[in-house]
Amino acid sequence: MFEANEDYLKLPGSYLFSTVAKKTAAYVAEHPEAKIIRMGIGDVTQPLPPAVIKALHKAVDEQADAKTFRGYAPDLGYEFLRKAIAENDYRDRGCDIRDDEIFISDGAKSDSGNIQEIFQRDNRLAVCDPVYPVYVDSNVMAGRTGEYDERTTRWSRVIYMPCTEANGFVPDYPEKTPDFIYLCSPNNPTGEAMNKDQLQGWVDYANEKGAVILFDAAYEAYIHDENVPHSIYECAGARTCAIEFRSFSKNAGFTGLRLGATVIPKDLKDHNGVALWNLWARRHGTKYNGAPYIVQRAGEACYTKEGKEEIREMVGRYMHNAAFIRKSLADMGYATYGGVNSPYIWIRTPNNLTSWEFFDLLLSKANVVGTPGSGFGPSGEHFFRLTAFGSEENSVEAMERIRKM
Repeated sequence: MFEANEDYLKLPGSYLFSTVAKKTAAYVAEHPEAKIIRMGIGDVTQPLPPAVIKALHKAVDEQADAKTFRGYAPDLGYEFLRKAIAENDYRDRGCDIRDDEIFISDGAKSDSGNIQEIFQRDNRLAVCDPVYPVYVDSNVMAGRTGEYDERTTRWSRVIYMPCTEANGFVPDYPEKTPDFIYLCSPNNPTGEAMNKDQLQGWVDYANEKGAVILFDAAYEAYIHDENVPHSIYECAGARTCAIEFRSFSKNAGFTGLRLGATVIPKDLKDHNGVALWNLWARRHGTKYNGAPYIVQRAGEACYTKEGKEEIREMVGRYMHNAAFIRKSLADMGYATYGGVNSPYIWIRTPNNLTSWEFFDLLLSKANVVGTPGSGFGPSGEHFFRLTAFGSEENSVEAMERIRKM
């Protein structure tokens, strides 16, 4: 008889954001009159840039004509999009990345969850703590994380790198040597970002230890400080130790369209000389049929002059919200972090409340939904994440409700 995958059964509870959604839905069912302001899940709210809409319409019309119709996309993605990404996101920043080192996908979440498939099952992973849950959960599903300790809320074979107020939310090098390391900067959930020297240190560390950095750059469009890298490939030596994930979701509002890219330099090889590019190309071609043609054309439009200007304006609106939320909470006496190079504001819960206790308090007293920090890892306890992706009106209203609370 068949049996379910026992590694899936090890996962405690449901996915963090599913739990948030269920608790919110239950509250709304009991209080249908409540006007809920959602600042939990990092979903965008502004419409797609006009340049993107124009490109979508044009691509749809092409699909209606036999002469311009497109079926399956090339394995790595269309050359027009890979070239636009390589030139604008990398070569224009002085990064040595070639067009064919870019793999087009349906988003950074998918790729950051699937990338673990090209590593041996007994390889040890290191994660920042707190961290985006997908990094850990996908490795649990693969049977790589050992056993879960409900008391410590840690996995026995995961190397945790605490990111706390004491170290400025930048991880210290772990005592145990990992085989691959997840880094996200600007970070989700803390909103803090590594400067050039800090990220260069991690590149040097990875090359010295023979480890791979899996670098999530999903929020690079929100970086304002000149000393914060937009890509890990701005660091010397990154081609031999780093894979980078890019996303169109947060910078261009593609959370509904779904588009992303993963960069794997051909110089990146394991200690036996096996190129990871080849493994990901094989996996990509076998398990993935490509982002739709019309969506890839929409992605290309992001790199036009008009597209760049419209995206800067969109990002600026979200960052205006972030600055307002951060200042408002600080004025109320909350310890606040993030909100400068990212759309996330990370706050310490008042009166030593647990993250979920503060979630319940905020929901019931202010009708505002955020995300409990403990859902991102053990070091997230007593912290809470709010997003700046709502409208300006809702951001103002939410802060007024919290102030009154």
